[in-house]
Amino acid sequence: MSRQIIIFDTTLRDGEQAPGASMDTAAKMQLARQLARMNIDVIEAGFPISSPEDFEAVSAIAKEIEGPTIAGLSRALPRDIERCWEAVQHAQKPRIHTFIGTSKVHVERRFHKTEAEVLQMAVDAVRLATSLCDDVEFSAEDAMRTRLEYLRDVVEATIEAGAKTVNIPDTVGYATPWQMYDTISYLFEHVPNIDRAVISVHCHDDLGMSVANSLAAVRAGAGQVECTINGLGERAGNASLEEIVMALRTRKDEFDADTTVNTQEIIATSRLVSMLTGFVVQPNKAIVGANAFAHEAGIHQHGMIQDRQTYEIMRPEDVGLTESQLTLGPRSGKHGLRARLENLGYQIADEEMDEVYERFVAMADKKRRIYDEDLHVIMRQAVTETVAQVWHLERVQSVTGSEMTPMALVTMRRNGGTHTRTATGNGPVDAVYNAITEIVDLELEVADYSVRSITQGRDALGEATVRVHWDGNEAAGQAASLDVIQASAQAFVSAINSLLLRDQARRTSEGEDVTDGHVL
Repeated sequence: MSRQIIIFDTTLRDGEQAPGASMDTAAKMQLARQLARMNIDVIEAGFPISSPEDFEAVSAIAKEIEGPTIAGLSRALPRDIERCWEAVQHAQKPRIHTFIGTSKVHVERRFHKTEAEVLQMAVDAVRLATSLCDDVEFSAEDAMRTRLEYLRDVVEATIEAGAKTVNIPDTVGYATPWQMYDTISYLFEHVPNIDRAVISVHCHDDLGMSVANSLAAVRAGAGQVECTINGLGERAGNASLEEIVMALRTRKDEFDADTTVNTQEIIATSRLVSMLTGFVVQPNKAIVGANAFAHEAGIHQHGMIQDRQTYEIMRPEDVGLTESQLTLGPRSGKHGLRARLENLGYQIADEEMDEVYERFVAMADKKRRIYDEDLHVIMRQAVTETVAQVWHLERVQSVTGSEMTPMALVTMRRNGGTHTRTATGNGPVDAVYNAITEIVDLELEVADYSVRSITQGRDALGEATVRVHWDGNEAAGQAASLDVIQASAQAFVSAINSLLLRDQARRTSEGEDVTDGHVL
């Protein structure tokens, strides 16, 4: 009988740390629901002490999501661990995940301590965590650059202290598959109490070997793999969840292991993450790329006609790839719309359905076809408008041409009062952003900006993503519309609101009076 590998998804924590990939609480809740629908074993919902916003998001996910274990990350510090427990304690199955760096560069240069001192910190952290929570995971950060004998001691000591899962991260993507295999094998041979814990791995993709390293660890006996949807994550990203899951399922002959992941939700989840973060999946990406199951060469097409197994080792249906499209129109009823939305993972209260249906009809009146991506946008807009906002975008007008300076007029509302400005720019979006910046009166820097089509055809929705810096902080905003100028403006305002609300939460937590402050 094949082993069952635990899939630990960290898209909401490590994935969100990718520059520009930050998600607000509404987006995180939407993704958490989809991960639960996908039957993920463990969802790492965030890093509760990192910000009030992250704490609230982890708490909200812990309170609502049932099925998966809900984990929060914490450094090996008492205040981190206690704050983490405050957030995850509401979960049906909570987990505290605590970590400390164990490589020489971390021990000596980062912490300025000895190996013995760091080992004691790890043990103390696990003991505190286990006094609060029954399910505790410990990670030896930068384990693959840690002296092997010391790593053995850390693993043994933290298991003895009560850790039920011990993670061996390749934090900087330094390992090779054979090194990973040898390391995990060494631990199984030399840690006497290793049978009392699940050994996990968390691999980064700096050298493009994160999936190979994760699979090598499974081959050596690891029982949990930490990964993200689309391989999202810091720097070059993390091991890709969909690649690991489908490799285990497709090559059972090699690994004698499988997962309980509902693979038919892979495509839907991949597209949702892409939409929420603005990170486009490359066409040749394994499993979820647009070309993953496409065949253009004549030889390949002929082979597929004869027998699809000639050039496909997986069925597209197994990962949820179908050609079916929503054919509802403006005269379609609410029941058909609700059924499709529920199939996409949305649960809509009766009192919310009227507003959702109005949005659907308004979009259907302008488009020839409504795609699932359109429905995701409609639902995201409906949720976003219920979240507290500082500034509301009322009107955007822009004028541009080859022989004129682009100009824009923007009207925004705050606390019942309206503010209008006109501005010029290098292009229509730049002009709109200049007008918005004048209205909010903040020193803002646009760090990144992109627009992409998220549906098909000339009437496709355009999604704008913008990263904004202000006062040492960064936030990303996203919005979609048939008008890319409108989408760009709304994305900019969303990013500004995120920055202002985050700043308000920080100052409130520090005891400042923000009722008459400049921000609000």
